[in-house]
Amino acid sequence: MAAPERSPALRCEAVRKAFGRFVAVNDVSLDVAPGEIFGLLGPNGAGKTTLIHCVAGLARQTSGRISVFGHDTVSDFRQTRRMVGLVPQEINFDPFFTPLESLLIQMGLMGVEPDRDKAEALLATFSLSSHRHAYTRHLSGGMKRRLLIAKALVHDPKLLFLDEPTAGVDVELRHELWDEVERLRAQGTTIVLTTHYIEEAQHLADRIGIIHRGRLLVVDDRDELLLRHEGRSLEQIFLSHIHGADAHAAAQ
Repeated sequence: MAAPERSPALRCEAVRKAFGRFVAVNDVSLDVAPGEIFGLLGPNGAGKTTLIHCVAGLARQTSGRISVFGHDTVSDFRQTRRMVGLVPQEINFDPFFTPLESLLIQMGLMGVEPDRDKAEALLATFSLSSHRHAYTRHLSGGMKRRLLIAKALVHDPKLLFLDEPTAGVDVELRHELWDEVERLRAQGTTIVLTTHYIEEAQHLADRIGIIHRGRLLVVDDRDELLLRHEGRSLEQIFLSHIHGADAHAAAQ
């Protein structure tokens, strides 16, 4: 059955993911609109990456339902997997492949015909053309980070997850990646961004979600959130919600 045309890019309905007795994601319900940049903020261990893995098919939720543009990630996983791109938090690469080879292989893994022209275009976009034939192990950390993003884009995903995309990169590269994120959104890509750089979320995100101990504490328009807490930075608002949740948990 065809998905409704106006379906959210991402819908999570009472999603729960447990590892034994530990609950990493606890009853998360969330809609992300097509074409928006959604910033998902939370401290280490909050459940951000686990939730992303459930959407991307790297894990299966214990209960609840997830859909991508109206397609269920469990019953229609082939369709949803083709719609999703993921830039993981950890830098991973095969040291014996070049950037060009890595992109061509990734195309095959994602079920699209390897296209050298497209691979070359992605290398140019991320300033990797001069290193196309270098072994990936010889790239700098920032270059490896850019290659990860290029690999996530080989199949033209409609929904892109950026999990700490600028961790460990210098200021210049961070701003270059911000420009690329905004360019992708202008082309119609929906983006979910997790980051510990609160400035990054404030600069890029249309809406902000704060997750802690597996629970979604708040979801709001960025500008309205800042207006409602006039005089406070997004970082101060974030910390206020985290500390408030901790105090509430300690009192119970």
